[in-house]
Amino acid sequence: MSSLDPVLLEILGNKFASVTEEMCLTLQRTGRTLYVKETADFACALAGLDGRFFAYPRSIGVSGFVGLECLPAIEAVIEVQGALEPGDVILTNDPYRSTGLATHLPDLHMIEPYFHEGEIVAYGWCFVHCSDVGGRVPSSISPVNTEIFQEGLRIPPVKLMRRGEMSPEVRLFLDANSRTPDANMGDIRAMLASLATGRRRVAQMLGQHGQAELTAAQEALMSYAAGKAEAVLRQMPEGRYSFSDYLDDDAASRLPVRLSVTVEIKDGSVHLDFTGTDPQVATAMNIPSCGRPHAWLTLRMLALVQTLDRSAPLNAGLLRPLSIHTPLGTLVNPEEPAATGVRHAAAIRVNDILNGAFGLALPDVLPAAASGTVIPIVMSEPKPAGGRMVQVIEPLIGGTGARRGHDGVDGRDSGISNLANNPVETVEAELGVEVLHYGLRPDSGGAGQWRGGCGMELSFRVLTDGSHVLGRGMERLLFRPWGQAGGQPGQPGSLVINEGHPREHRLGKIDVLEVKSGDIVTFRTPGAGGYGDPMQRAPEAVLADVEAGFVTADHARRAYGVALCDGQIDHEATAALRKGAATNAGTVFGPERDTWDGIFAPELMDRLNAALLALPLSRRQSRRREIFETVLADLPSSFPRLPASDTQRETAIRRLETCLSTI
Repeated sequence: MSSLDPVLLEILGNKFASVTEEMCLTLQRTGRTLYVKETADFACALAGLDGRFFAYPRSIGVSGFVGLECLPAIEAVIEVQGALEPGDVILTNDPYRSTGLATHLPDLHMIEPYFHEGEIVAYGWCFVHCSDVGGRVPSSISPVNTEIFQEGLRIPPVKLMRRGEMSPEVRLFLDANSRTPDANMGDIRAMLASLATGRRRVAQMLGQHGQAELTAAQEALMSYAAGKAEAVLRQMPEGRYSFSDYLDDDAASRLPVRLSVTVEIKDGSVHLDFTGTDPQVATAMNIPSCGRPHAWLTLRMLALVQTLDRSAPLNAGLLRPLSIHTPLGTLVNPEEPAATGVRHAAAIRVNDILNGAFGLALPDVLPAAASGTVIPIVMSEPKPAGGRMVQVIEPLIGGTGARRGHDGVDGRDSGISNLANNPVETVEAELGVEVLHYGLRPDSGGAGQWRGGCGMELSFRVLTDGSHVLGRGMERLLFRPWGQAGGQPGQPGSLVINEGHPREHRLGKIDVLEVKSGDIVTFRTPGAGGYGDPMQRAPEAVLADVEAGFVTADHARRAYGVALCDGQIDHEATAALRKGAATNAGTVFGPERDTWDGIFAPELMDRLNAALLALPLSRRQSRRREIFETVLADLPSSFPRLPASDTQRETAIRRLETCLSTI
């Protein structure tokens, strides 16, 4: 720990945090696209000389990137282009060449060195999700891309600005490789403005406090946060806690994708071991962690520490008590050139498995599963003068999971970010759509003594022929957000075109959905898991949910055993409904997951993945597909939505055992 006066350290910590928040406000107010000025898919921070963030905003922008590291990208630029000078700004979007700073190509990251008397004293950092960086589809992100080369322009760490002047060569490459070059450049200039804001504010602090104090404060704030995290971990029961969950599929087949973690808590530290996670997929759901304690893999621990100690400062020091093991070649540590465009879908499921594992240690603290999805719904439509407009309609989410003593939050989940919804008026002004309905989805939250948060429903009419709709990150269409302590899982999501019309069409995950004028598109996101026995929920709370529109009267009767008559509780009928009702305990995954686990039990999946990872990378996906095709051969095509017969299940298990013995 530093010898800095604690009062001064608190003052400096708050000043640094306010600098990052002002950087974010500058970026949002000067941004060009809905991604920035409305959705707030961006972030800003201050990094120390080690490249780690010692100051990060709490309430604006993407909240999950505290654990990112800038130093590898900085060193890569210095190696090729020489030392950094005042006015230089680094740009990159390449997950592999930035060693995980960027995690998919539409995220543009910038780093500016802040100088004082000829020495770098800190770095300003920011990122935005930009509209389009080329690639196979509008907006650059598709779940079915098979390698990063299909996902758009790769920008290795390079100097965008040299001594305050933008590189014309870099500008040419950026403009030539995007469907929306003007919109991109508008957001890039907003990023530069935010970095300039940080530079000015840091210079003011240097004038007030001096370089020695500010440099010492950076490390002191990190050490202080680390001590807070260690203290929280020491309060937790020591032990090893394992949990697994699934993505519905890999977007190219009907085969679910497994993520697994073992959390070991010991002596004020925590180790995360992702052994048992599936090999990397040949689609775009891989998380490029580069084997590090990456932000996408550690966010749940940050949330836990800051929940149990709200005084802990938000910086990378919170991660110092953490170590991690991510087997190379798995979904959470893929080898280049794996596609990564929809990495957030897997990252959300990482949140879920960490939530489940930590929940085994602290069942009264951790909630049930959140809705488990973030769906940036993007519209691409032709412009009258040529070219295409690419904008986000809404970043659809669901709700948060219930926990002991508290219902989940309806229609909001900041588990991986603080993304905001776009105002309907703005969407309709900028895109050729008419929003017909945007609101909460009744009955979607899992029933429980404390109810899971409701999901969302968005329905819009397309007004322009030749339009495309993209909904990357669609998940929990099959495997439901699980309930906890006997709480029920949330309802799965869905996508319907022209619902209730003769041309109705129900879809699963989509790549690029071609639509025409008059088509009505309806997205429904999953509800979150409930907590505790639904029959223990106060009837008055159920009635209040019905009155508020979160629960229908029919669902109140079926799920909670609460009978309503003329808007009032029928206490006699309620007592009869609840008498002898079966109760559950522990985690309730839902019928689809139970059916799947009836054949693909966790211990068998651990063995399968260990054997697959022993194969050469080029053979893993094909061998995995062959095994599942063999095992599933005689099962219904609707499995696991519908269960297999006992004979079919026993045959499938024998086939799986045979395959495991011959890999």
